[in-house]
Amino acid sequence: MLLTNNRGYNLRARVLLAASAVTLGLLGSCLSSAQALEAAVPGSGVAVQASEDAIPGSEDPMSEDLEDDSQDLDDLISQPAPEGLVAEDPGPTSEPSDAGESEPGVLVPDPLAGVADDQAACRTRLAAAQAAGGDDPVACMSWSTDMSASELRAAVDAWPTPNWCDDGARGKWYVNRFKACGIFPGDLTITNPRTGAVTGRMHYLVRAYAYSVRDQKKWAYQVELMEVTSSGSARGSSANGAAKCAGKCKVIESTFPSQLISQSKEPVGQFFQETTIKTSPKGQKGEGQAKAVWRFTNPLWAGPTNELSLPTPPVRCDNAVPGTSKAGCVMPYIPELVYAKNGPYPELARHIEYAQDTKNLPGKHGTTRYLTRLTDKEKKKANNRKACPPSLERPPGKQCDEYPFQSTWQGAATGSGDFSRRMIDKDQNRLGGGTLKNFYLFNRILEKDRFLVWIK
Repeated sequence: MLLTNNRGYNLRARVLLAASAVTLGLLGSCLSSAQALEAAVPGSGVAVQASEDAIPGSEDPMSEDLEDDSQDLDDLISQPAPEGLVAEDPGPTSEPSDAGESEPGVLVPDPLAGVADDQAACRTRLAAAQAAGGDDPVACMSWSTDMSASELRAAVDAWPTPNWCDDGARGKWYVNRFKACGIFPGDLTITNPRTGAVTGRMHYLVRAYAYSVRDQKKWAYQVELMEVTSSGSARGSSANGAAKCAGKCKVIESTFPSQLISQSKEPVGQFFQETTIKTSPKGQKGEGQAKAVWRFTNPLWAGPTNELSLPTPPVRCDNAVPGTSKAGCVMPYIPELVYAKNGPYPELARHIEYAQDTKNLPGKHGTTRYLTRLTDKEKKKANNRKACPPSLERPPGKQCDEYPFQSTWQGAATGSGDFSRRMIDKDQNRLGGGTLKNFYLFNRILEKDRFLVWIK
């Protein structure tokens, strides 16, 4: 029998989510997504006033530049991101998606890849009990590959998962720049070691949600266990657990007390992690990976089950974003900047579209030919001077726009030498560059971080 929606417990889950968000200072910025916020596909970039510091001898301000740390940018990064600058619709971590993909080279955990090993360990445990000649039931957990569409629907209906976790996040992590979500199936089997008879079974789902924030060095991780079916001596079981953190992190709060699991009761674990990177000097960064572990107990068994664990995708924390002194943490996701041809910068958008499609320049949505951020001021100036030299005539009301951006390693001087330039409306150039600047800030894009540009 599938779980039906339990309104009373869902209310309790929401209260727990809210309490967690307040503790982390995330209320409003992340909790709304946890409570199934309808997030639109990112639209056009939002015009944000850009710096007008010009290069000596140039008529085009470096509006995409982030200068030294400032209180204004410290305040700005703590505000909700303008629409379109941070994607709300993540993609699967193991394959490309319209919304982006995981960072190349980042090892994203796949618990279901170890199903055969888990089952073998359970058989070994049973064999040891049989060799000892005992009668005490042997209870063992393993990951499962069995999750039907109806089970998935029951899971997302019963818990306020983000909407982007509803559409098939079965057995894998889905991520965006600040959030990760997944639904993973597990099995519990109880066996009489003397007879070899199975005396109880439980099939359950683990719903997992992790979220970081752009201006804090902490992140949160929540798991909830939902019974799908149970029989025999698996009924009446309770789950308890804890969190661990590997890499540049430590667990600062771990709450997963023993809780009964049934068709109407769902054990919840909540954990908070904090990076252990130094807050000074500027330029520090490091990855940490939280892991939830749990086991089942039951008065009908002599001992607890083995532990099962679910690590999150690695979280990178840093204090290295140009323009702000605040530390923050991101998920392993390659972000995309969106410019729309019917948005506030149509001339800029059409130029980038031409550069990507006609001149085959990198950075296009749906490809792996990424742009990578460049933060060295002199190299950025060199890119700008090569693409848009001061001697180049600017018609009245126009500025020289270059692609790839001067603030990327693919720029005119630091890249392959291929670039595009076009005279476009000066306000669109200036404000469009300001949107790029804020895209860097709100997504915590560091030196050589990859990103793409989506023209819609």
